[in-house]
Amino acid sequence: MKRVLLGMFGLLAVAAPVIWGQKAPQPKSQKEVEAIMAIQNAPDPDARIAAVENLLTKFADTEFKGFALYIATVSAQQKNDYEKMMLYAERTLEADPKSYPTMLIMATGLAQRTREFDLDKEEKLAKAEKLANQAGELLKTAQKPNPAMTDEQWAAAKKDFEGQQHEALGLVALGRKKYDVAITEMKAAVDASGDAANMVRLGQVYNMAGKPDEAIATLEKVMAMADVPQQIKQIAQAERARAVQIKGAKK
Repeated sequence: MKRVLLGMFGLLAVAAPVIWGQKAPQPKSQKEVEAIMAIQNAPDPDARIAAVENLLTKFADTEFKGFALYIATVSAQQKNDYEKMMLYAERTLEADPKSYPTMLIMATGLAQRTREFDLDKEEKLAKAEKLANQAGELLKTAQKPNPAMTDEQWAAAKKDFEGQQHEALGLVALGRKKYDVAITEMKAAVDASGDAANMVRLGQVYNMAGKPDEAIATLEKVMAMADVPQQIKQIAQAERARAVQIKGAKK
């Protein structure tokens, strides 16, 4: 479920989707429908981005501009192309100022990329915090982005978005070295989404806060999960070893 949700929010599934709580867009021609479907059916992030650009070039007045740019944002995120991700995110918010998923992507990206000695560190962290909080407020009254979604699917999707908001706020607190706040937010992120990567981050924050016992307990849960990618388990194992060292140094 985490992050992409492309299939669930399919562009033309059953009916035109509500774009983050706004009026449902409508294609103006069969050619535009085909260009939109090309985005949905693209096999990989590069192909999706190319299909988005094709739509925007051929149909500059398309009502699907905001959602198409959001798809490009997510696709760039999948490619770990931070600069392109932020560029598409800014364009998305210009087209759709209420795109809370885009705000969450930007907030997380900004917080992750902010370094301790950046001259504009607090400016970037403050922007990330503002975006995360704005997204949270919009999410409270958000409608289903696709009428075809069941209530259960929408509830699960909202939980995932809530997890992303807490993750972003946790990263902001971590950037400010407010470890207690970071722990609270990361725990909320884990509770909302159950995401293993956030559990690893929570373990890392516990270590930074000098709480190795809590770190070990959290990281061992990740290592015991059956469906977690091996790369995440390896990071959890390495962080657990660090926690053991911290604990030993305290004796």
